Amino acid sequence: MNIDRIVFAFAGSMILISVLLAWLVSPLWMLLAAFVGLNLLQSAFTSFCPLAI
Repeated sequence: MNIDRIVFAFAGSMILISVLLAWLVSPLWMLLAAFVGLNLLQSAFTSFCPLAI
């Protein structure tokens, strides 16, 4: 498993966990999903991902 697949798996699991927490605990957990999504969008444009360092 290369680093790109690990990054995508981590990002996907963080989004799923934050949606689950938003549903069960507090809607503020959606901010985590938004943060992960913004990082994915930023890495698409800049080819830099902080997790891949």
